[in-house]
Amino acid sequence: MTTSSSWFQRYLLPGFVFQAAVIAGGYATGRELVEFFLPAGPWGGLLGMAVSMLVWSAVLMASFELARVARAYDYRSFFKLLLGRGWFLFEIAYFLLIIVIMAVMGAAAGEIVHSLFGLPKLAGSLAMIAATGLMLFYSGAVIEKFLALSVGYLYLVYLVFVVWSVVAFGDRIEANFAAVPVDDDWFMAGVTYAGYNVATIPAVLFCIRHLSRRREALVAGALAGPLGMLPGVLFYIAMMGYYHEIGDVALPSAFLLAKLQAPWFEWAFQIAVLLTLVDTGVALLHAINERVAKAYAERQRPMPQSLRPALAVGVMLVSVYAATAVGLVDLIAQGYGTLTWVFLAIYVLPLLTVGVWWLWRNAHPAVAAGG
Repeated sequence: MTTSSSWFQRYLLPGFVFQAAVIAGGYATGRELVEFFLPAGPWGGLLGMAVSMLVWSAVLMASFELARVARAYDYRSFFKLLLGRGWFLFEIAYFLLIIVIMAVMGAAAGEIVHSLFGLPKLAGSLAMIAATGLMLFYSGAVIEKFLALSVGYLYLVYLVFVVWSVVAFGDRIEANFAAVPVDDDWFMAGVTYAGYNVATIPAVLFCIRHLSRRREALVAGALAGPLGMLPGVLFYIAMMGYYHEIGDVALPSAFLLAKLQAPWFEWAFQIAVLLTLVDTGVALLHAINERVAKAYAERQRPMPQSLRPALAVGVMLVSVYAATAVGLVDLIAQGYGTLTWVFLAIYVLPLLTVGVWWLWRNAHPAVAAGG
């Protein structure tokens, strides 16, 4: 940690960066919340989201502390510690996940830009790629500030969204919470959703440099779970006003915004969603840049600055091509389900068993040296 690290950088910034990494591939449009949590009912969905939040916090706490004591601030160093020679398994799965997420984000950006400005959908996808690549020209400190500010705006928009929804159709929300029973599948829904998003956590490791003590790592990790889930909880509550109708809606966010009948707020909300797309792209692709920068540092060479946006743009173009060649629906259906179990097997399981044991006993050389 640098001496200038603030309270915000030590305790809240990791949670803000995690939320930025998870939202566009998670619940920006609300469709993922419908898929995972709506079948459990209003209260069951909230219970499932609480499970996801607790799983995230547990994994974040262990990851932050392991990264801190071993000074493993990029995913390559982190998984060399955790998986040894098998570290490359995470990198393969991470690249596949990024392709799926970027494909979804490119399609979403195209739809939003088309609805707001009437431009071709390809223009929206290319604009997102350009904005993300531009941000990756800058240092980690600039990226941290950008993510924190944009997530702050997102929290504000989601808070206004749920308050307005309660005012507009709060009676419907209350009635559905009272009438719909809790389904038994809420726990598994929460675990599955947590596993589907947990692979974004290594993208947060670059800001763990601000942490110097175990207490800071554990508190930051514990807070990051709720910070990551809070906008989703607000969104889910708003959706419960139309619980019986929203299950078949492709874009729940657009459906609810139409119900509010406020074009200006639709612009504010869609701009927030566009920012989340850039946020997620920046966070996930910055993790790749940090991994490449570490490889250059091991050879005692600086990473060329131009390589940072070039890598990002290259990955995003491959993702858009994959969505076109394979089909976005098939890519999502096959990609997310399979990768969830892969990340639970190669990340969560070893981290919460062997990784926690190392931290408890200072049993790994890198952990003992760092601690």
